[in-house]
Amino acid sequence: MHSIPGSWQGRALNGFVSGWAVALAACTAGAAGGEAFLAGADLSHLKFFEDRGVVYREGGEAKDALVILKSRGLNCVRLRLFTSSAAQAFADPYNAINNLEYAVPLAQRAKRAGLRLLLDFHYSDSWADPGKQTKPAAWQSLAFDALEAQVREYSRDCVAVFKAAGAMPDAVQVGNEIIGGMLWPEGRVGGAYDTPVQWARLGRLLRAAIGGIRDAAGGSGPVVALHIDRGGDWGATQWFFDHVAQEQVEFDAIGQSYYPWWHGSVAALRECLTRTASRYGKPVMLLETAFPWSGPDPAGGIPATPEGQVAFLVELARTLKGLPGDKGMGLFWWGAEYQAVPGLSLAGFNRRSFFNAEGDVLPVAGAVGQLVAPVRLEAALAGDSVTLLWPLSGAGMALTTSGDLGMDGGWSRVPDPVGHHGGMFTITRPLEADQSRFYRLEADR
Repeated sequence: MHSIPGSWQGRALNGFVSGWAVALAACTAGAAGGEAFLAGADLSHLKFFEDRGVVYREGGEAKDALVILKSRGLNCVRLRLFTSSAAQAFADPYNAINNLEYAVPLAQRAKRAGLRLLLDFHYSDSWADPGKQTKPAAWQSLAFDALEAQVREYSRDCVAVFKAAGAMPDAVQVGNEIIGGMLWPEGRVGGAYDTPVQWARLGRLLRAAIGGIRDAAGGSGPVVALHIDRGGDWGATQWFFDHVAQEQVEFDAIGQSYYPWWHGSVAALRECLTRTASRYGKPVMLLETAFPWSGPDPAGGIPATPEGQVAFLVELARTLKGLPGDKGMGLFWWGAEYQAVPGLSLAGFNRRSFFNAEGDVLPVAGAVGQLVAPVRLEAALAGDSVTLLWPLSGAGMALTTSGDLGMDGGWSRVPDPVGHHGGMFTITRPLEADQSRFYRLEADR
């Protein structure tokens, strides 16, 4: 273990209590726990729901959902982008509204609220996912060379529009859940399409999109991520990214989707992300995840309750913050804005959002915000015990203790089980008679 740099001026809490003293050594987070980490939510349908009368509340008071989430500590919003026309968006708003005209004003709102922006290119007129990657209707007749040029031009022009509007994306994902490629059939891979020719075509399309994004962004462009939906499947993840590497696609980060009812256990997620970070040496994000606050319990032993949402988030924090090389880069909760609307089928995501049936924000929002809170160790004395607390941003750290604050004071790991409450890790220990005790957090490697 390596100690985290910081001040060694111990801070006594409540002085001496019945002959006992407790002090904390100040500490700071590693890079992954600070500003580099993206703690976010997908709010792509926020305006859609607002236009249908949905109200978001904090303590019963109606407020802008973006302001509520910013106040909870979140630092980024994810917005999807369709290629849909105005006519398509009007005809089927839920499935086609997320075009440039809709997304840019929402991105501006997010920036005004002090949030960063992750832009999710779907390269389709509607939802793109592992089961469908439908080419835009306006691109259907293009020969491959023209399609490649169109992808670069479209990516460039879209980013330029966001930039001109004062809403430059901080991160961009090229395609959405593209385990089977994108822009089918030309960019399709896997199954009967798992051929060198198809991989070469997908490589050209990805390089075109990334080139267009960087053309518009200029010298200091956004983080560029590739996103698949195999959070618990290392075999499929390696298959995809090994092929992408062979095609010499230059990108910055790897994104995964992880829903436990579809993608397996947290243990499988931890193995997949750990192997991913080690093999490719790139930052890793969970670009989509969620967990229900009500309804049937998912597999895995965590209940579908508000407290269960937080417990699930704690496990994801431990996974991301524990990746080798501090490669955990971000987490985005999908459908955070979802609310029930009469006549609209939401596949249960209104019960997996950040807001309950009355529109009040749930504790999980604050827990996500704790992923980027300053790593600070706090303590509360009660009778003959002391409770040590630190935020989820310190999930990759271990609590250690010593009777001597000196650098060589014989620091040892606290063996007590770590609990959690309200987005904070906790350990409660008995006080030791007539002995000062010091605590600090160290990188758990």
